[in-house]
Amino acid sequence: MRGHERASTRRGRRAPLIALLAALVLVLITLVALPDREDDERCAPRGVTSWSADNRLTGAFARYGDDATRLDDWTGGDGTHSVRLPDGRLLWLFSDTYLGAVNQPPNPAGQPHPWRTAEAPFVRNSGVVTDRSGRLDRTVAAPLFPDTAAGEWRWPVAAHVEESGGRQVVRVLLWTRAKGTGPYVYGVPNATEVATLSLPDLRLEGITQVLDQRQVRDPARRVLYGTTTVDHQGWTYVFGADDGQKAVHRAYVARVPRGRLGDARAWRYWDGERWGTRAAPVLGDGGRRGVGTAFSVVRDAGTYVLFTTAAGPEGLTKVTSYWACSPTGPWHGPAKAFTPPLPRDGAKPSRTAAYNPQAHPALSGGGRLVLSYDVNWLDAAPAAAQAELSRNVSLYRPRFVSLRLGPPASR
Repeated sequence: MRGHERASTRRGRRAPLIALLAALVLVLITLVALPDREDDERCAPRGVTSWSADNRLTGAFARYGDDATRLDDWTGGDGTHSVRLPDGRLLWLFSDTYLGAVNQPPNPAGQPHPWRTAEAPFVRNSGVVTDRSGRLDRTVAAPLFPDTAAGEWRWPVAAHVEESGGRQVVRVLLWTRAKGTGPYVYGVPNATEVATLSLPDLRLEGITQVLDQRQVRDPARRVLYGTTTVDHQGWTYVFGADDGQKAVHRAYVARVPRGRLGDARAWRYWDGERWGTRAAPVLGDGGRRGVGTAFSVVRDAGTYVLFTTAAGPEGLTKVTSYWACSPTGPWHGPAKAFTPPLPRDGAKPSRTAAYNPQAHPALSGGGRLVLSYDVNWLDAAPAAAQAELSRNVSLYRPRFVSLRLGPPASR
């Protein structure tokens, strides 16, 4: 009888403990499932209220690229990203890049443009360093990130300075792409990786793959992450997009505990309800609402603001924005777009395109946000496009605008 009583007592003691554990599990599940609504009372509609061309920054890259004393340095590129280094320098990262010498005008066609020869070196990525005074100083040995053994190349996107083993390093998100045909003549998306650069010498220490998309048979459904990142409340939010052939794409978001970008096991993806191993879009309807494959997100006065090229035929000339109170949305917009300056130089305006708007927080402040955008020549034949970019080297360099944010105007 006493044995039965002792068993009942043990069961009675275990019951509150089991209930407590169940409650803790429920709390943890709830926390994981929360869509990160930060309840920030400051969150309110935000968009571009005014903008102006930043001729100082645009001119700095033009002068650096045209400098005839630099025989094997950066002369043009796209995919413009930047990160402030701990010693005050700024590292600029570029995707497809021209190196070598630039010749003074006139070009062989008699046009008044600086130009490069067809033999100019071309690499898939590069880095340029701004010194502590803000002067463009040198080109890091290019390519900074080698092609893979499978013949794929790497495009760098967003970068972060993180602590690793008691020291600081630079983590660079990479897009791995492979040679393609037809609609993917500029490359098939394959994977997202994270590279580690040592400080202060910016030496490549290693590359880790965080998301392999090769098993997704339809390239249009593959998602590459890292076009932009935002740090908030102990997390690094990493945004990406699919690679469909429409002018508008769907945006996705992952998150990683701060300091663990290089740990593939730490990555979690928003699936529409919670953070897990599957991903669902947070923005994009395949029509009027969506993003370019490369876009940028900042957090301003408690509000997330996303900058992207506009959907539809305006997408090659205009920049628009969305806003949200959480990185997972809902995203409101698009706001009224603006048209940043495009180079003319005798070229038809319709043949040049603006894309990849990227914010540069290290250069922003005082209510002003610096945004770069890349410029390219439109042609279905890559060789013809490259010939135009060599005819006039100014057609393939970043340009900059300064923005002020506030309540957005309606579209």
